[in-house]
Parts: sequence; C-alpha cells; structure tokens
Amino acid sequence: MHGFPDSAHSWRHLLPALADAGYHAVAPFLRGYAPTGIPADGAYQAGAIAADANALHEAFGGDGDAVLIGHDWGAIATYGATGSAPERWRRAVTMSVPPLGGVLADFFNYDYGQFKRSFYIFLFQTPLAEAGAAAHDMALIDGLWRDWSPGYQDAAEDIAHVKESLRDPANLAAAIGYYRALFDPSRHVAAYAAEQEAITGTGETPILYLHGTDDGCIGADVVQGARDHLPAGSRMELIDGTGHFLHLEAPERINREVLTWLAG
Repeated sequence: MHGFPDSAHSWRHLLPALADAGYHAVAPFLRGYAPTGIPADGAYQAGAIAADANALHEAFGGDGDAVLIGHDWGAIATYGATGSAPERWRRAVTMSVPPLGGVLADFFNYDYGQFKRSFYIFLFQTPLAEAGAAAHDMALIDGLWRDWSPGYQDAAEDIAHVKESLRDPANLAAAIGYYRALFDPSRHVAAYAAEQEAITGTGETPILYLHGTDDGCIGADVVQGARDHLPAGSRMELIDGTGHFLHLEAPERINREVLTWLAG
C-alpha cells in the first residue's frame, strides 16, 4: 500500500520480485486516489485504510500466511490492519513512517528542523490546501519529492503517475482529507473504530521497519525510538543514503531486505 504523494506504481520494482518468490502480489490505489473511486462514506481516517487492507485480504481469499507491505500512509494502514486483525497477517513490512504511538506522543518534542519538514501537514489543515496543492501544475508535489528524497534523480515517472492520480479536484481533496482526519476526530466514522484504535497500538504481527538515513520528510533522528513501539519479534533497519522513497531509490537492497524478512 502506497502513501502520499504517491501511487500504486511505486511498487513496480517490488511486485515482480514478490511474484518471482511465489507470492500473489497486489498493489491497490488508496481510497480516493484515481482510478480508485471516492468513498461513499467520505472517510479518510487512518482506520479506514487499515480496514481497506483487511477487506482486500478477504476479497482475494487470503489466509494466515498473507503478508502486508506499506509505505508512508500505507505503513500507517499496515499498523492498523495487522493490529486489528493479526490472524490475517503472518508478517509485515513498513517504510518511512514509524508507529504513530511514538510519533504523535513526541510530536511537539521535535526540533525546529522536523517542524519545517512537516509544514505541509499544517498547510493541509487550512482552507488554502487544495488551491495551494493544485497551483502551478501541482508544483508542491514536485517540491516534496525533491526535498524528501534529495538523492533520487529519476522521479519524473513517479511524479507523473501521482499527478495523473490526483489531477481531478475530488481526488486531490481526498488525498488532503487524510491529513485533515489525522487531527480531527469529528471526521472519523464509527465503523472503523477498531482499526483506528489499533493504529497506535503495538500489535502482534512481527514487522520489519525500514527508514532512509536521508529522509527529508521524517528525519532519521525522529525514528530512533520506533523499536519501542513495534511488536515483539520485529526489526528496524536504517538504509544508508536513501530518502523517503527508499524502495524506489535502492530497489535491489529493499527487495532483498523484504524478501529475506518475509522468508524468515
């Protein structure tokens, strides 16, 4: 499961590697990201995308040997899905966003550098969010990719896919809606309460957490305590020389880490 500002195309390196290893590998577009439709319930809380992951497990006839891999918002969905339905998922991998139980508790303890990196979260709480994100052919998306993965020089294809997915104002508003629901419980739908609660829990499913040392979205210094919020049997690995989109910057290394973990 992908995150923001990204699309399912983000998994173009990992999907074939998983398939070669014998997995039925599926990469959905998150709710609200075209071509996925706008959800009728209007829910963009983290618990909703966690529920989507569990629903996909059901739809594809998954069993207890299934695994879940998420990056950014997809990582948050993974924490909620595995935490609320551990019987569905044997192992999981998350990237670039550590467990929210630690992040949110320490948010105001971050230094000025992390507040600067998080400016877009505050922008997305305002009425200016949609207009700002759409301006100049979605230049904000170009800037975020440049800042978040400064060493990644081949992002043009990825960014084009993101803009295609969010070009329609309704889809762009959906992507921003994730951030508005993050701090506003009035936007939460009761049907996803169990998954929402599980987002900040520890869970039971062992998780491999990967984070780039040069991540310009969430600094590597911020995630040092992530180990304390991962389930028993989990592992955390910092990937040298990579930024936020580490699975695209160092695909061979990430594929190897993921496949080794899933086979363990």
